[in-house]
Amino acid sequence: MEQQPSIESGRGIPGPVGVDMAFAVGFFFSFRWILSLFAITVLGAEVHTSGALALALNFLFLGLVCFYSLGAYTCTFKSMLQLNSLRWVMAFLAFSLISLAWSGTASLAASLIYWCAMAADVAMVVLLLRAEPAMDVASSLFKGFIYSTCLIAVIVWVMPLQPDLRLGNQDFFNTNQIAALCAFAIFLAQYLARRNDGRWGLAVALLSITLLRSLSKTTLVAFLISQIFLLIMDRSVSRRTKSILAISAAVAILVFWGLIESYYDVYTNAGNQAETLTGRLGIWAYLLSAAFEKPWVGHGFNSIWKVVPAFGDFEARHAENDLLQQFYSYGVIGIVLLIGLYTSLYRQLRRLANKPLRMLFLSLLLFIIVRGLAEAEPFDPLLPLWTITLFGLLVEQLASGNHEQNIAGISPLPPVPILDGFSLDSR
Repeated sequence: MEQQPSIESGRGIPGPVGVDMAFAVGFFFSFRWILSLFAITVLGAEVHTSGALALALNFLFLGLVCFYSLGAYTCTFKSMLQLNSLRWVMAFLAFSLISLAWSGTASLAASLIYWCAMAADVAMVVLLLRAEPAMDVASSLFKGFIYSTCLIAVIVWVMPLQPDLRLGNQDFFNTNQIAALCAFAIFLAQYLARRNDGRWGLAVALLSITLLRSLSKTTLVAFLISQIFLLIMDRSVSRRTKSILAISAAVAILVFWGLIESYYDVYTNAGNQAETLTGRLGIWAYLLSAAFEKPWVGHGFNSIWKVVPAFGDFEARHAENDLLQQFYSYGVIGIVLLIGLYTSLYRQLRRLANKPLRMLFLSLLLFIIVRGLAEAEPFDPLLPLWTITLFGLLVEQLASGNHEQNIAGISPLPPVPILDGFSLDSR
């Protein structure tokens, strides 16, 4: 019988230092979204300085992770690349870098720095996964992300409201970013709860209320659809719990109903803004037409910001659609890359024997797809590359059923492979 490929395991000394580093990285991955606003409003920094601060911290964290990951390892880079999801991540990074050769970006130097920051995120996660078992890294990183997002939620509640009554700051930390962070952190808390890794009821309640209060339409619709799917498909949740969750959601909506009505009045009288469907249709029409000018390889990395003409008083940062964003930036190849990223992760999820976890990850993927109909990111896919990297290794370890139980920071010998006889090509 032919031996199936498996991820090799190396002899390392995983311990609390690497786990603490994963927590810090997770905390930073969330909190950096508010760094520019913090630097400008609290420290009085200029706009360019605030952006440089976030980038500098990004590379500083990469340096720290490199330092702490020296020596010890639980799997090799070569074995990681056996995963289809990680291969797609590397392909996306490689092609986006190559696209700088023809990109119509406003600043080639700035775009290269942004690409390096995106690659640094992936590198940090890969180095952590090399040094520690994926379940340990995921647990600590998720906790850091959740705590950071809860802190952000508290901050945005005391911030001045936007003119349209929503949370955040339109220029430096808008309501869509707040809602996306809260929704993603809720999914991570649900994962930890299903693993019996801590109590997250209060955190989920705070994040859920903040998500609703953000009034971010696309994110709220996507989150509602994904959670309904999860409640229907996940039979591990009792009917009583499902009823309590449904009643709680209905009560929260009733409490905020007056605010929702007030926002609707503002929204319906702002038809020329990019926030509205009319405004988004204008952005989609322009970028789709421009995308067909270079249909095969696109306009290149970071080719929208400061390049595409302003739509009234609104300057588009991205295409407001995940698929259109990749098509405009990388042409047909971008569409293939995006589909490859998501389908490779989906095929891994299908192999999970733990149905509650499988349904949770699938609901997250559904959330990303629905939200991607009217949202995008300027550099990453809507599901960031670092997330796909982490989920890919985590799901493989969950699917294999193997996990090193570390006692007092000492790795048992001989080391247990992350994969044990599972084919990496999904059937």
